[in-house]
Amino acid sequence: MEVEEAGGGVENAGKDEVEAEYHSHDFEWEDLRAEVESDPAFSYHLSPFPGPAASTTSPPQPSSEAWRNFHRRHASGKFFKERRYLLKEFPELPNSKDCAKILEVGCGNGSTAVSILRSSESITVFACDCSKDTLEKANEIISNTKGIDIKDRFHPFLMDVSKEFFPDWLFCNACKSSHGKSTEFHLFIHLIKFPLFEFSFILPSSELCITFLLSDSCHEMRKERPDFLRENQCCVGGMDFITMIFTLSAIPFAIMPSTIEQCVCVLKPGGLLLFRDYVGLYDMTMLRFLPDQRVGFREYMRSDGTLSYFFTLDTVRELFHAAGLIELELEYCCVRSVNRKKNGKKMQRVWVHGKFLKPPSWR
Repeated sequence: MEVEEAGGGVENAGKDEVEAEYHSHDFEWEDLRAEVESDPAFSYHLSPFPGPAASTTSPPQPSSEAWRNFHRRHASGKFFKERRYLLKEFPELPNSKDCAKILEVGCGNGSTAVSILRSSESITVFACDCSKDTLEKANEIISNTKGIDIKDRFHPFLMDVSKEFFPDWLFCNACKSSHGKSTEFHLFIHLIKFPLFEFSFILPSSELCITFLLSDSCHEMRKERPDFLRENQCCVGGMDFITMIFTLSAIPFAIMPSTIEQCVCVLKPGGLLLFRDYVGLYDMTMLRFLPDQRVGFREYMRSDGTLSYFFTLDTVRELFHAAGLIELELEYCCVRSVNRKKNGKKMQRVWVHGKFLKPPSWR
């Protein structure tokens, strides 16, 4: 029984592990916290991270190429595991009506998308990832899955959400206006101090407007009009749901606010953002990182260059609230399992589960 604890949306679990994930309270997170914080061996995880002046470590950079390499190494079918359990975690998806449109951010090899598509014939999934090879693999897997007709229902597109804007054909400005908010996508930011952390970071505000410059190749890719749009159709009209499944933790922490902000921008008022990530604070994978792998507060870099951030509920709450979303659900999912390949080693896994609503009266 083994789980690949990588962000960016890849998982490899046995049947027992999948079943276990329905039970999110095998132990209390507060008990785990007390155990970890009382153990001197883990003290370096708790200490403040040095500021830029005191640190010799360069700030972590967006790791698109690292994740592309990761997916190339794990391109085999053995690494694919359909995430059917997510339909129980997010019953809004299979119960959705009226041809719901879903955007999956960081779709990986399609292990989430295939379950969503299987759950309802009225669902259309738009899926982005930073890896072209991964998108091709996802399309291949989903196209060859029995019982799923993906004609006009699965639309993958290449995009690095940590660096680029979503294309206008997802939700154009004119259609945003008709939903009550007229805006070109600008990121409004200011610098604030969070009481829970030893440093300041960027969150949305209405005081300062900045823009991002895309490379020429990205700009040209964005101007392409997808074939599935009708001749008189300006865009697909926004998303009813956005899923961020095992994706946000793989993005540099400083970029998370802008990433969430632009996700909200293509979500319809009244739409839901569904969030689940591997890495809750004090998950066993965090405790395995060595001191020299720390690149920020609760942020680590693996030897292959991929990043992993470990969330508290308060961190998630503040990030999504700052983007204007309303919290519906937010909790730790605490799962105790046994790795039979390693002499019955017990594993205490901590994931974070959340549902957030874009207010219907969004302005």
